Amino acid sequence: MRLKQDVSPVVVVIFRLVVWLYSLISYLPYLLLRSSDSQTFSECSRRVKARSVSGHPSGPYRDIGALRVLATCLQPGVNTLDLVFESSVCRFPHFDCLGTRDLLSEEDETSEDGRVFKKVILGEYRWMSYDQVYKEVRAFGSGLVALGQKPLKNIAIFCETRAEWIIAAQACFMYNFPCDKLSFSKENLNISNILLEVPRLQHIIIVDDKLKSGSEYPQGISVHSMVAVTRLGAHPENASRQRRPPCAADVAVIMYTSGSTGVPKGVMISHSNIIAGITGMAERIPSLGEDDTYIGYLPLAHVLELSAEMVCLAHGCRIGYSSPQTLTNQSTKIKKGSKGDISVLRPTLMAAVPEIMDRIYKNLMLKVEEMSVFQRTLFLLAYNYKMEQLAMGYSTPLCDKLVFQKVRALLGGRLRVLLSGGAPLSAVTQRFMNICFCCPVGQGYGLTETCGAGTISQLWDYSTGRVGAPLVCCEIQLKDWIEGGYRSTDRPCPRGEILVGGPNVTMGYYKNKQKNSEDFFMDEKGQRWFCTGDIGEFHGDGCLKIIDRKKDLVKLQAGEYVSLGKVEAVLKNCPLVDNICAYANSDESYVIGFVVPNQKQLLALAERKRVRGLWEELCNNPVIEEEVLRVITETALTAQLERFEIPWKIRLSVEPWTPENGLVTDAFKLKRKELKSHYQNDIERMYGAK
Repeated sequence: MRLKQDVSPVVVVIFRLVVWLYSLISYLPYLLLRSSDSQTFSECSRRVKARSVSGHPSGPYRDIGALRVLATCLQPGVNTLDLVFESSVCRFPHFDCLGTRDLLSEEDETSEDGRVFKKVILGEYRWMSYDQVYKEVRAFGSGLVALGQKPLKNIAIFCETRAEWIIAAQACFMYNFPCDKLSFSKENLNISNILLEVPRLQHIIIVDDKLKSGSEYPQGISVHSMVAVTRLGAHPENASRQRRPPCAADVAVIMYTSGSTGVPKGVMISHSNIIAGITGMAERIPSLGEDDTYIGYLPLAHVLELSAEMVCLAHGCRIGYSSPQTLTNQSTKIKKGSKGDISVLRPTLMAAVPEIMDRIYKNLMLKVEEMSVFQRTLFLLAYNYKMEQLAMGYSTPLCDKLVFQKVRALLGGRLRVLLSGGAPLSAVTQRFMNICFCCPVGQGYGLTETCGAGTISQLWDYSTGRVGAPLVCCEIQLKDWIEGGYRSTDRPCPRGEILVGGPNVTMGYYKNKQKNSEDFFMDEKGQRWFCTGDIGEFHGDGCLKIIDRKKDLVKLQAGEYVSLGKVEAVLKNCPLVDNICAYANSDESYVIGFVVPNQKQLLALAERKRVRGLWEELCNNPVIEEEVLRVITETALTAQLERFEIPWKIRLSVEPWTPENGLVTDAFKLKRKELKSHYQNDIERMYGAK
């Protein structure tokens, strides 16, 4: 999608002349240095990336490099996670492994409305080498054994994303203690609530050295610091004990689904499942190795972040830890004038969820609007020119250097791979990130039940809206969904429910036989499959596009089907919208919506309409509500939504939706049931109480 440019034709001609002269001067060296077998992005994009091994349009589809056999491991014989890490330690013993920034100072800062915020000043990253991490892992695991922990008995990890999390997890992998990954957020921060649900709990290990008084914990529970347990494990009599290593089929982790459609389900994931998944992911990231730096800030209790970090550790990369509150220079906990984590770390690899990338896109577009006429003109010309060049398969080094260098510096300036997962990424945001951050933005598709592995787009594929071809560790089948009108015989693209099969498909849900029989099955060859509930279509080159979700499809009173996820993805591109939840009742004839408005844009709108008041008053003002609905409707019509898909009424939300208030998951997916309960009175008002 081109950005609108109100620029004099003379300026456009001058700009294109300068770029043409630069291209002419640089083209001859390019031809001389270019190898005979090298191809442009567009030539690579046109390659067939996957095909149906059965010849039928329903599949199963496999990557062209895995047509004969699916990949199961990174190295022959390395089939458990402890062996994967030990292999990396042998190859990269003195290379940086895990890094954490020092806390230099912390102070309170009072805002204009009287609220007090914690602000921090952080120092440089301190690094532990692979060998140092390995010694910590062994000592901590040995310490757990000394406390009485037995193989194949679960350990719960309840911690934010940090180095100690991965050290504890690696110790559990090494000593064959299945990890129960609990999601960490302020919403469930009260540990006493959890203790009531675990009557057989004997030991609590605190990551920080500051132990609270024993009276805060139930009687009979011993409380230790992580440092103390590590010291205990380092004692000669404990360190010399023989350990029972895991088998490939043993449970490595019990990881919980996001809970976006109901109660989170525990997924049992074996060592071999994770290794197959990370094998498939690693194949899509070229030249992955010890020169790469990954920034870890997404929740490690979710499969996207855990898989990404496992990939990095298997290839000798270093991982620097961060958090959403300290990620960038503008993050909420970073004191003004000091640097956020990404500016200090300058990573080459990063994973993000669409919600975060949408925010980056909208914030940058606001800054573009605030630029001087000259700066804005130059940016728009360079943006649209680069989009044209990418479509033809060419790079734009002059524009990257002169125009986009400062934008790229917002993410450290060295990023070479940005991977989006967890939910569909809008084509507009993906294209914007591709252009402005001068690096490929790969979209991935996977679920907790498939170890996060399913598809990832090739980094040289600059098409948008698709999630790429199946990874080399799995295959994908399309199953007809007659009720929704999706069939594998559809033209021009076969469509249907996505089924994922392969060694990365997990062991099933923890203590949930009914859901296991509904969602998992084994074929005649003994391969496990998972029924995702997502609807996809395969394009001619073997790439998958997610087009719908069975649970998001609602049939209106007149018989039309509305895909709520599709409506939300389109309307999130509206500058006035920070987040939106579309809702429809089958007994009604129209869609309604709950909207979290962008504060800066809404205040500007109120000023134009000469409406005054506090934030809550503006959100409840019918004039503002009507104007936001008008803008949303324009966005929907521009995106060619059908009339019945466009919300007729909306409710503006005073508060943002966060994991802390329970309206979205840790990965910022909408919790539809919770949102429905939260806005029940508004639903009745907008539909008219009956």
